[in-house]
Amino acid sequence: MAGMTLTEKILYHHAIDWPKDHVKAGDIITISVDWTIASELAWNGMNLTYEALGRPPLFNKDRFYLALDHTVDRNTLASDVRTQKLVQLSRGFAKEAKLKYFYDANQTIMHTEFFRQLVRPGEIVLGADSHTSSHGGMAALAIGLGGADISIAMVLGRSWIQVPEAIRVHYAGRLPFGLTGKDVILKTLGQLGRNTVAMERTVEFTGDHLEDFSTDFRFTIANMTAEFGGLNGIFPADDHVLRTMQQRRDPEFRQGGWWFAADEGAKYLETFRIDLNGLAPQVAKPFSPDNVFNVEETLGQKLDGCFIGACTTTEEELILGALVLEAGFRAGMKPIASSTDYRIVVPGSLEIAENLQRAGLREIYQRAGYRINEPGCSMCLGIASDRALPDEVWLSSQNRNFHNRMGKGSIAWLASAATVAASSFDMKIIDPRPLLAQIDREKWQRLIAPKSGLPAVVFTKPQPDHSSHAAQRASGNGKMQHALIIGKAQIFGDNIDTDAIIAGEFCHLSDLKEIGAKAFYHFRPDFVKRVRAGENIIIAGEGWGCGSSREHAAWALKGAGVQAIIAKSFAYIHKRNLVNEAIPFLIVRDENFYAAVKDGETLEVDFVNGTVAHRGKIYHGEKLPQVMTGIMGHGGLVPHVRKELAEAA
Repeated sequence: MAGMTLTEKILYHHAIDWPKDHVKAGDIITISVDWTIASELAWNGMNLTYEALGRPPLFNKDRFYLALDHTVDRNTLASDVRTQKLVQLSRGFAKEAKLKYFYDANQTIMHTEFFRQLVRPGEIVLGADSHTSSHGGMAALAIGLGGADISIAMVLGRSWIQVPEAIRVHYAGRLPFGLTGKDVILKTLGQLGRNTVAMERTVEFTGDHLEDFSTDFRFTIANMTAEFGGLNGIFPADDHVLRTMQQRRDPEFRQGGWWFAADEGAKYLETFRIDLNGLAPQVAKPFSPDNVFNVEETLGQKLDGCFIGACTTTEEELILGALVLEAGFRAGMKPIASSTDYRIVVPGSLEIAENLQRAGLREIYQRAGYRINEPGCSMCLGIASDRALPDEVWLSSQNRNFHNRMGKGSIAWLASAATVAASSFDMKIIDPRPLLAQIDREKWQRLIAPKSGLPAVVFTKPQPDHSSHAAQRASGNGKMQHALIIGKAQIFGDNIDTDAIIAGEFCHLSDLKEIGAKAFYHFRPDFVKRVRAGENIIIAGEGWGCGSSREHAAWALKGAGVQAIIAKSFAYIHKRNLVNEAIPFLIVRDENFYAAVKDGETLEVDFVNGTVAHRGKIYHGEKLPQVMTGIMGHGGLVPHVRKELAEAA
């Protein structure tokens, strides 16, 4: 037997009633779940699933984490009715369920506090947000899914998964001082591409010098594994992980977890080598996180705004950004006149904000013309009060630069906090390295130094879970509700993201017809009209539904009247959301099909046999796993689980 990867070991350890002594790629297993996590924007949809289940007790109310961060700031809380509704809905549930880990508005960005204070190595975390992958920086198996999946796991304490194929990304050499996890993951995206080698796979990160990678550094890389296209990203547990745990407020979370390591003979589809020696600061141009260039190739790009924040931007990045500004002041640089509304910094939690204040770094940001906001997603999602105006160019340390991401018509460039800070003096992109060279290294080390010692790391052998969880059957006898669909094609390209399918500004909606009316609102304004005129079968390329975990994207397609989706590949989270909503889809890889079919042409899709007919020719799709067809056959996840629970009773 081949050895197991780190991801496989964690899955095997959490497998419920699994008869074998290992798991491998392709196995479909039921797993116990250590944590489920969500935001107020996700809870809006999750509550619908919870209602449909009859609002049962949570499997473990002390292992559901809810933070209000996506839509909230002082202005929206005070004046925006949509935000107030979302916040009250979450507050009401937190009180109803007696949640131990509820973080009210503007206390923390969802992933920040959870990473710093709660998650432990080897745990399985399922979150209703695509950037749940962040927690792989603490050696946890952390996966973003749609709200329905998280609601079910929250109630049952378990879920199902198809064990993913694995790739390894190995970082060779050493970084120059001042380059960060953001530069490294942008380099990775630029070299390997978005939604390519990582698509639906686990990404295990290794390196020649992992001792150089703090957990903050790893957080950023694991966070943007979502942009890479991976199911999850994970680093091995080591001294850095233990040091982070030792800083925690609650002694319960200063120890524990499962400290696994990949076997020597672990099977990876491929190992990709990224050379860090002499790496230049990286910048991603619009409108994709893999549209990456060395900073020298972007010098002089004029900017309307600079944003340092979002879940991707850790405390270490915020510290480094402030030290870059301080070095600039020492060099005689002065921020050009600009409204403070165009320089914004958002710490990830109140604790980080207080740390910056104590270190005198908040004052540096203010001197540089930055407005310092309370914790929240802020400009990254562009749905609270801060958003870019049409055609404004912003340089941001966030993770996504899709069309309209920072506001309708916005143009987002991505870089590290250090590059954003350096560029904010003259509001044009500059190389931060001259300023990084002037940073007081002793001060930097003092500001990021841990406060306690380090006991040895002990690795344990995984054992399958035989706890009180009832195993979830992976099979089902339901029949496809839409065995044969006849419709007309509407053609899309590669990497159509969920921001395009439905913009974040509409994710407060809960009525299916209202959501459907907003499908592709900015991206393809005539989409709904065309669907209702009969072009109701979507034909797409690679990576359909990449981006966020928002199940509103599946609801928008359903509400608009889409009958089926055919694509070369689907993003993992969105694919599960389609299954959960029983929206028919087919994976067809035959390039001849895509070359032949045109907009408006008639297709016949046979979901029983997995084929599509076009002009008398039959094309074959991939067979879906039985667990998926079982859920879809019952009309979606909620009726499937209801049936399962009824049979168990």
